[in-house]
Amino acid sequence: MSFLSVRGLCLSYPAPRRFLRRAAPLRALHDLGFDLAAGERVGLIGASGSGKSSLLRCLLALEAGQSGAIRCQDRPVIAGSALSLRWYRRAVQYVPQDPVASLEPRMTVARIVAEPLARLRVEGDHARRAMEALDGVGLDHRFLGRRPDELSGGQAQRVAIARAIACRPGLLLMDEPVSGLDMTIRAQVVDVLRHLSDLHGTGILMVSHDISVVAGLCDRAMVMDRGHLVEDRPIADLMRDPHHPMTRELLNAAPPIRAVA
Repeated sequence: MSFLSVRGLCLSYPAPRRFLRRAAPLRALHDLGFDLAAGERVGLIGASGSGKSSLLRCLLALEAGQSGAIRCQDRPVIAGSALSLRWYRRAVQYVPQDPVASLEPRMTVARIVAEPLARLRVEGDHARRAMEALDGVGLDHRFLGRRPDELSGGQAQRVAIARAIACRPGLLLMDEPVSGLDMTIRAQVVDVLRHLSDLHGTGILMVSHDISVVAGLCDRAMVMDRGHLVEDRPIADLMRDPHHPMTRELLNAAPPIRAVA
């Protein structure tokens, strides 16, 4: 049984009126279907406007498609109240693209990391679990009292990851998690993610336009183009023999990378 499954997901947005006539809806997602196994690391790749963000919003239960279904651990995922989704927020956590903007500037790192534990009513010693999460991303007790404006970009991203893993989710949804970092810090964050995934069996779905980042972390890649899922294969096969023109375009635009074995 898969950890997360998507079947027949379609999403459209209303088109703006033109000369008092409403145009046909803009289709963002076209009949998408895929499965994510427990502990699997998958990259979701595509150019701007391919539908990655729309799919991510649906997976975060922030938006509901017009048709189709999303299930997590064989339970339906339906956009709704915070109370009705508490179980899902514990199972699936989110790491945003801009960690600094997502961290409350008036809160210390200790409070930031422990906040989801309180919101989701996770039992246990929250301070201890927050410290364990920080330790897992390579930050020690000296960071507990710091605030976001005292962190570097790489440290802020590690704090965002620590906040997401504090409640020990089965899956992390990540939106371009290293796009704003330099190459050295980017590699360090990817190493942290790989270590956490291997250690705890945490699955990862990483949304990116950069296939080189996906190749450094994921075993499998899905490629989107104009709302369609056009490829879904092991990353090594996809890089060695891209089938779709969009995949070839993304490969050509990426920095030189070594194909994974």
